[in-house]
Amino acid sequence: MEKSVFVTKAYLPPRAEFDEYLDKIWNSAWLTNMGNLHEELKEKLRAYLGVSGIELFVNGHLALEMCIQAFGFPKGSEIITTPFTFASTAHAIVRQGLKPVFCDIRESDCTIDPEKIEELITDRTVAILPVHVYGNIADVYRIGEIAEKHGLKVIYDAAHAFGEKLNGTGAGNFGDASMFSFHATKVYNTIEGGAVTFNGDKYNFGMMLYQLKNFGIMDQEHVEAVGGNAKMNELQAAMGLCNLKHIDELIAARKEIDALYREKLTDKGVRFMKHRPEIEYNYSYMPVITDARDELFDKLSRHKIYARKYFYPCINAYDCYKGEYDPDETPVARDISRRILTLPIYQDLEHETIEEICRIITG
Repeated sequence: MEKSVFVTKAYLPPRAEFDEYLDKIWNSAWLTNMGNLHEELKEKLRAYLGVSGIELFVNGHLALEMCIQAFGFPKGSEIITTPFTFASTAHAIVRQGLKPVFCDIRESDCTIDPEKIEELITDRTVAILPVHVYGNIADVYRIGEIAEKHGLKVIYDAAHAFGEKLNGTGAGNFGDASMFSFHATKVYNTIEGGAVTFNGDKYNFGMMLYQLKNFGIMDQEHVEAVGGNAKMNELQAAMGLCNLKHIDELIAARKEIDALYREKLTDKGVRFMKHRPEIEYNYSYMPVITDARDELFDKLSRHKIYARKYFYPCINAYDCYKGEYDPDETPVARDISRRILTLPIYQDLEHETIEEICRIITG
């Protein structure tokens, strides 16, 4: 293949649509601090995700970190999570002075194994932080039962699950809160960006998130918390408003690509994760599992097709956590991380290119 094909490609809306929002920004000279576009996007995302509460952030990592901070867990507390995820999940815990405890995953969908959670709970455990991996929604019902039994909070890393539903319920409705990422590589992007969703507000949770992302400032004379700066700006909100208009067609295009990969590669040396009928997927990733992962990665690279070993290594094998964790304690996650490969998938990836990728894989 002459041109390079990368694992993903950021979606950009029609330039004329974005320019309309840029005109509004130039006319108002309002660039940040919860401007009109920020507030418009907030309400439209609340409706699209089907949640009652949402706060927008400059990126998904700070959304997750400040979500954890908003619960006010004592320093040194433990949060049970998965090692099979992006670095941000565990780093957000550690940066809040808390300790991640890694639970192994299910081989079927790479989400946290709820049957292995309870054995990790101690008197220091305060929360469970599962991840909806590749859009595979974790076992939210069983996790909820465990959390209720032990008095724990549940915070979902839903970075991969934008717009998804489980049995008709939006993914952002489960647990105590969920974090969504709107990074440029995601199925829905605001260039960078993120959000925390929550239902009900008996803990005044939304106000705590607002304070934390805005220095704790409530008005010109009152600063009620020691917050940081994680506000989404108007340029990001403009991109988000444009892209939200196209999200359904983007997901539909990805669904076709997903189906084509499965048609061409089923029983051809790679294994797909089965789609569960109760989940409405966004088809944000195209993961395959193969015992010849590294050889296949190199083979594709020689043809300028850049797949990704995602996630590899597991977080508990990171250099920065060396000596603290042993990846052998989560053998399923360790083994999957050595066999996982995500193939290119994005909205305008040509079907001829997909067929060529499949020919290379099977050739």
